[in-house]
Order: sequence, then structure tokens, then C-alpha cells
Amino acid sequence: MDLFLQTLLNGLLQSGIYALVASGLALAVGVVGIVNFAHGEFLMIGAFMAWAASAFLGVDPLLSLPIVAVAVFGVGALTYRVSIRHVLLAPELNQMLLTFGLGILLQNLALMLLGGNTRTVTTPYQASSINIGELSIGGPKAIAFGLAVVLLGALYFTLYRTVLGRQMRAVAQNRRGAQLIGIPVDRVYLIAFGVSCGLAAVAGVLVSVLLFASPTVGLVFALKAFAIIVMAGLGNLTGVLWASVILGLSEALVQTYVPGGGGWSDAVFFLMIFGTLVIRSFRRAA
Repeated sequence: MDLFLQTLLNGLLQSGIYALVASGLALAVGVVGIVNFAHGEFLMIGAFMAWAASAFLGVDPLLSLPIVAVAVFGVGALTYRVSIRHVLLAPELNQMLLTFGLGILLQNLALMLLGGNTRTVTTPYQASSINIGELSIGGPKAIAFGLAVVLLGALYFTLYRTVLGRQMRAVAQNRRGAQLIGIPVDRVYLIAFGVSCGLAAVAGVLVSVLLFASPTVGLVFALKAFAIIVMAGLGNLTGVLWASVILGLSEALVQTYVPGGGGWSDAVFFLMIFGTLVIRSFRRAA
């Protein structure tokens, strides 16, 4: 029983990172209307910035989190201004090719400038843990989950309790109608895309503490974020939370109870995408 509860706890803690990455992607899809295949590369940028702050400045990666978030928000806003805005009315294939090419560019720049080796971050709390009865929570995992919950709470508060959030939801529902009532649609798009990239970078900071930084570190997280928004429904930020928890718990259960589960866990999100699409196909047919 203790093993089962520990497994569920580990899955829940992991779901915080997934929700953070997927919420950013859902924001880009739901508000801006673009599927950002470079989303994982913005996570990678955040991870490397946190590593650089630790390696060269001696700053705890978590303390660099606000600076990383603001900096990558700026990078995302600039990316929108320079490239994304010009393909919003283009065919979806053109949009996907642009973001896919941007992802390849960023990944190869990282390989060229930093090499392909993984970079790890050492913190004083790396080996710390919190014990609750027979259950044990790794200190970094607990901190990462707590920060993810706070940031997701701030995101949802912004979306549902502020003028900017109402503008974003209005634009997501009807772009032309939002323009007619005076909402600055282009400004909303810029902010939404910048926030999307900033959330990915924040997740990257947490990933650098929990795992490592590398040019390809964002790929798996981006794939899982796509799986989550497919399960939740494109642009459905509320559904993203539940889908993230389901994915995190499923992976943890597979790792613990399936022989060779460590290798199979990364296939869970593919199975979840497949299952979701099959179920939706049957519902439409019915």
C-alpha cells in the first residue's frame, strides 16, 4: 500500500511540470491560434539560462526564475513580432513549418554554442527530502511542484479575474468580434505568445534543477504537452490540469508496476493520444 501511495505521490508531483509546459502551449493554441512546435526550445532556453546563472554567477537557479521568465517573455514577444504575426492568416501548414523551422534553428544554435553535453545544476537542497509518515518527497520535486501550483494559479487568476484575461478569452472565442468592440487584438496576441514562452522557460528552470539542461531537453516535454492538449481539447486550459495529472499518474504507475517500466513510461503519452483520438472518433460516429 505504501508503494502504491508513493507512486501516486510521485506522479502527482511530476504532473506539475507537465501542466506548466502544457498550459503555455495551450495559451498559444487557444488565444493566438498557432501550434508552436518550437515550444520545447523555449523550455531549453530557460534551462540553459538557469544553468548559466548557477555556473557563472553562483546564483541558485530558482532565484533566477523571475529574470528568466521576463527575459524569455521578451524573446517570445520579439519572435511574435518578427515572424509569428505574419503567418496568423496563412494556411496552417505554413504556420507549422515556420514554428518547426524555428525550433530546429534554436536547437542547432544551442548545439553550436554550447555543445551536445548535458549540464547539471548543483544546489544545497538537491538531496533533501520531506517525510510524511512512510512517504518521502524529494526536496527539489516538492519545491518545483509548489512553484508550478503558484504559477498556474496566477495564470488562471489572470485569465478569469483581470481585464487582460477577459480580452484574451474574448479574442480566443471570436477574433473579429473582439476587434469590433475595440480590443487591441495584436497586442493581446503578443502578450499571450510571450507568456506562453515565459511559462515554458520557467518549466525549463525547474527541469534544470530536477534533471539537466541540454539542447534536446525540451523535446520530450513538448511532445507530452502536445499529448496533454490533445486529451484536454485544443486551448482548454482547465482540461490541461486534469490531463496533466492523468499523464503523470499513468507514467508513475507504469514505471513502478510494469516490468521494464522505465523504458515504457515515455510511450504512455502516445497511447493516451491514440486512445483519446479513438474515443472521439467513436463519439462523432455515434
